[in-house]
Amino acid sequence: MVKRTSFKRDDCPVARSLDAIGDWWSILIIREALFGVSRFGEFQKKLGLAKNILTVRLRALADQGILKTAPASDGSAYQEYLLTAKGRGAFPILVALRQWSEEFDERPEEIATILVDKEKGRPVRKLELYSQDGRLLSAGDTALKPRPAGKQRKRATA
Repeated sequence: MVKRTSFKRDDCPVARSLDAIGDWWSILIIREALFGVSRFGEFQKKLGLAKNILTVRLRALADQGILKTAPASDGSAYQEYLLTAKGRGAFPILVALRQWSEEFDERPEEIATILVDKEKGRPVRKLELYSQDGRLLSAGDTALKPRPAGKQRKRATA
C-alpha cells in the first residue's frame, strides 16, 4: 500500500479531518456502521472489500477513535466494531456528501435510495449553514480568521 502524506499536524481542520477519514473505504465503513453494520463479515459483504484492506481500515478507524471494538452482543466469540461519539459525529459529513451527489451527479436517477426521517418517512431537508443570529450563509458570507489565544476546546470523549 502506498504511504500517504499525513495531515495530522496541519493547521487546517479540513486537512486534519481528511487525515482521519479521507479515503473512500473509511467513509463507506462509517456509512455502514451508522446504519447498523458492526461485524467484520458484514462490512466485507456490504462493501466487497478485501479482508486485508478492511482489516487495515478498521484498525485505523479504531486508532483514530472513530470506532471501538467490543465483544459481540450475541455472546459469540466474535468482536463488533461500534461507532464512538466521534464516529457518530461524522453523520452530517456523510449527509452533506450524499446531498451534494444528489444535486450534482450526472445521473441522479441511478441513485438507489433517499434519506428519510424514520418517524415521518419524509425526505430529509438539505443541510444549510446558519450564522449564530439565524441568517442563512453561503461561502461568500464566511471568512477565516485566527483563533484567539487560549480558546482551546475541551477534547470530546468516546
